[in-house]
Amino acid sequence: MLKNNRGFTLIEMLIVLMIISVLIILIVPNLSGKSKQVHDKGCEALVNVVQAQVDLYHLEEGNLPPTLDSLIQGKYIKASQTECPSKEKLKYEDGIVSAPPTNGQ
Repeated sequence: MLKNNRGFTLIEMLIVLMIISVLIILIVPNLSGKSKQVHDKGCEALVNVVQAQVDLYHLEEGNLPPTLDSLIQGKYIKASQTECPSKEKLKYEDGIVSAPPTNGQ
């Protein structure tokens, strides 16, 4: 009688696990670096949106908002739009919105 020997050998399984491990080692560090870039770009976009709302407030009211809270009260922005994805508050001074400095600066 013929034996049915279907399946993988131990060596084949070890080779597959080794290949998967190498791929994981190469991919995971790249993903963590991208997270910071996403947060930085998100913060830049938020600054641009809030600055546009400051300009709109200035056009409609005739003066600059004294604080970002004035924009919230006037329904120009939401309270959640005063902080970057990294949970740091946006800075506002003399009609200019800026992002907080990052840890690398």
